Amino acid sequence: MSKNIKTVAALGLIVLIAACARSEPAQEEFVIVDPEPMSQEPAFTGKFK
Repeated sequence: MSKNIKTVAALGLIVLIAACARSEPAQEEFVIVDPEPMSQEPAFTGKFK
């Protein structure tokens, strides 16, 4: 093989190893959202009011 092909193959191997070594699981960010307060239903005051 020519020197250029060996150099490209070596660089590709180094990049592959670096990418695999760096792939640590990313820590997920949790966002807690407060639920909106529930509103009460209107009280029954009669048939028509």
